[in-house]
Amino acid sequence: MKLRTRPNATLVVIFAAAGIAFASVLGIRLAAQAQPPMAETVFKNIQVLKGIPVDDFLNTMGIMCAALGADCADCHAGAGTDTVKWEAETPRKLMARRMVQMMAAINRDNFSGRQVVTCWTCHRGRDRPLVMPSIDTVYGTPDLSMDDLITRPFPGEPSPDQILDKYIQALGGAQRLANLTSFVATGTSLGFRGFGGGGQVQMFAKAPNQRATIIKFAESTGRGDAVRTFDGSGGWVATPLAVVREYALGGSELDGARLDAQLSFPGQIKQALTNWRVGAPDSIEGHDVRVVQGTGSRGLIATLYFDSASGLLDAGRLRGLSRRRRSRHQDAVPLDLRMA
Repeated sequence: MKLRTRPNATLVVIFAAAGIAFASVLGIRLAAQAQPPMAETVFKNIQVLKGIPVDDFLNTMGIMCAALGADCADCHAGAGTDTVKWEAETPRKLMARRMVQMMAAINRDNFSGRQVVTCWTCHRGRDRPLVMPSIDTVYGTPDLSMDDLITRPFPGEPSPDQILDKYIQALGGAQRLANLTSFVATGTSLGFRGFGGGGQVQMFAKAPNQRATIIKFAESTGRGDAVRTFDGSGGWVATPLAVVREYALGGSELDGARLDAQLSFPGQIKQALTNWRVGAPDSIEGHDVRVVQGTGSRGLIATLYFDSASGLLDAGRLRGLSRRRRSRHQDAVPLDLRMA
C-alpha cells in the first residue's frame, strides 16, 4: 500500500463525495440512520437470537460454524445455492436453538448474564463434544493459549505506558504523528483462503475517527464492490456475496469499526483504549512480542502485539474481542500494507 498525506481540505471533499456514494450504495442516508436493524426484522423465523443487531447475528452464526467445524449448509438446506430457504426448519437448526437457550441459562444463572460459556467452550471444532480427554491430551503438551482477558500485570514486563511510548517513538514521535490528520491509501486485497484476493483497495481516513475502505473487483468475478465505512458515529457495510448485502453496523462490528478508525492515527492510541494492562510475552514467527490489552467503547476488549525489539505494532496479530466474539466475513480482507 502506498500512503500519501493530503491537505485536510482536499480530504474533506473526498469524504463528502465518498459519503454520498456510500449512501447511494447502501440505500440509506448517513445522517438519517437512527437504529441499526435487528436480526428479527431482517431474517425470517428468528426464535431465540432476537434483539441483537444484524452484525452481531452474523458474527454469532460464524462463531457457531467455527466452534462445531460446520458451515451454513449443515443447518440450512440448500445454503450456497440459489434455492436456499434460510427460514426453513431442519433438525440441526432446532438443536442449535436448544443449545443457545441452554447456554443463555447457564450464563444467566451462573455469570450474571455475562457471555462466559459459548459453543466453543465444549465443542472445540467438533460436532459432538468430547466427554473424556484422550491420553495424548493428558500427557501431551499443555494448551498455552492465552486467556481471553488479561486480569493482572505479568511480572517483569514493562508498563503499558512504556510499551505505548516506545511504539509512538518508533513511528517518529508524538509531534510528527500529531501532524498526520488525514490520508488516502491504495492497495490490493489478499483474500481469505484464496477467495476475495486481487481486489483494488482504496482507503480514506480523517482524524480522529473517520475511515472508509472500498474494494473493487473485476467485473468478470461477479463480486461487485465491497464497502466498509465509519463516519465518526455510525458504520455501514456492503458485501455483495453475503447473506445480507447491505446493512448498518450496530453491535461488535461497530465497536471494531470505531477502533479501526481511531488506530488509523497512531498518535491517539492512548486515547482510543483505556484500562491498559500487559500480559505474558509471546512470539510471532520467531519474533518476541509484548502483549497489551485495553478496553474500548461499550466494553470492547482489544489485544495488541508489539515487537519487543522495534516497538512496532504487529498488524498480523492485532485482534479484537467484545461482548460477542468478533469474526470477519469474507469481504473484510486484509490489506497488503506497504508504506512509502
